Amino acid sequence: QVALLTLLAHVGSFVPAKAAVVGTADRIFTRVGASDELSRGQSTFMVEMTEAANILNNATSRSLVILDEIGRGTSTYDGAWAITEHLHDAVGCRALFATHYHELAQLAGSLPRLRNHNVQVKELADEVIFLHKIAPGNADKSYGIHVARLAGVPGSVLTRAEQVLGSLEAGHQLRPPQPPPVDAAPPAPRPKKAAPPAKPIDPPERPRKAKAGPSLFGEPDAAG
Repeated sequence: QVALLTLLAHVGSFVPAKAAVVGTADRIFTRVGASDELSRGQSTFMVEMTEAANILNNATSRSLVILDEIGRGTSTYDGAWAITEHLHDAVGCRALFATHYHELAQLAGSLPRLRNHNVQVKELADEVIFLHKIAPGNADKSYGIHVARLAGVPGSVLTRAEQVLGSLEAGHQLRPPQPPPVDAAPPAPRPKKAAPPAKPIDPPERPRKAKAGPSLFGEPDAAG
């Protein structure tokens, strides 16, 4: 909707809102959905990375970027974490990044122009009602199991999913290890081990004189 409203405003059309402030954008980039290109030998994740690379290489500070998850096919947050920082620090564009990764919400504490918003829900026992409202702040939990229940997933699978989720959240580390600061002093070099003392070289032995003996012809040898 944000991308479509921006496009409508740029062509001079009305937008379905009482009031709207839409800044100018030189381009609109989107990476939404999941599909593969098997005819071209590209998996779903490869298509996703190709689209992300196009955005990172061509977006400017005047662009509008719409992202829906990054790295869902492999890791949980490493690619999304780095892409978010790059768009914030290097590109400086306006971007909307929809994600289910709670780890990314922590970036609001280190990136000054990043803001978290969440879709509000109302919980009733084991049921949730999506209110279709956006509020400031990050969500305190995931509702994937509730969506699966709405989709008709068997109850035994949902029960097991809740058990697995509780176990994983109990031992989950939210914040990944931080890289050392750029101006940090390099670690002190390790002391080198002293080389073992060299073994003394023995002087070469003097050649010994051969004792006189019979020659091939039965005569005394003149050697020596």
